[in-house]
Amino acid sequence: MSRDYRPRRCSKRWLDGDCPAEVLAIMDDGKSFDRYTVFYTETVRDDRDTWVSYRGMSKHPTSPQGFGISGQMKAHEVADYRYRCKHHYATWTSLPDEVKDVVRRDCEAIRQARKGEE
Repeated sequence: MSRDYRPRRCSKRWLDGDCPAEVLAIMDDGKSFDRYTVFYTETVRDDRDTWVSYRGMSKHPTSPQGFGISGQMKAHEVADYRYRCKHHYATWTSLPDEVKDVVRRDCEAIRQARKGEE
């Protein structure tokens, strides 16, 4: 029996302001080059696992010296990561504008993909 896995979103304390509904969690480790990690509600299921989309970014992900990488992690790995880094949650309103813009573009792409599936 297969069930659709739906990861749990952070509370409104973290996803405050005008945070898009497609954002699952926001992490900020404050020190590495890809300090901001944003997990999305978009999941992909294969034969064995559920995969959760994410993007790791620097403070200026759109600049030539910036950094931004998107990918997918297994759902249980995301849960482990979120548990291990529970003290690194960040609020939507604390993100730099460039990071918010990239996340908004990702969320728009997720919405468009969902429309195409319907």
